[in-house]
Amino acid sequence: MAAPKRTVLAVDDSLTIRELVNFVLGNAGYTVVLAEDGVEGLERLDQIQPDVIITDVNMPRLDGLSFIERAREGKARATPILVLTTESAPEQKARARAAGATGWIVKPFNPAQLLAAVEKVAS
Repeated sequence: MAAPKRTVLAVDDSLTIRELVNFVLGNAGYTVVLAEDGVEGLERLDQIQPDVIITDVNMPRLDGLSFIERAREGKARATPILVLTTESAPEQKARARAAGATGWIVKPFNPAQLLAAVEKVAS
């Protein structure tokens, strides 16, 4: 029997990044749900229970760190959350970890790197 498809919630204000994440993970058999900022990401969390969440840091309306904190207060307490961002400063990584992030991927990213990171935390 085939393993059930896993669901990834991808939250990023860049349409290009959302499409790339959807393409890479969709082709690997994941169901990908997209949101364009933290507010929409929280709305999606009311509708689905993802196996993994990927979020940008710098977004309008609700930034990624605030999104992570609010997601951790709700039903995503134990869901792995990967930060996908151009930010790479140690202080930013420390803030993301403090907010509840599981891992960190710096843009631009290699699609194989993204897939490997998702598979690592989804299993």
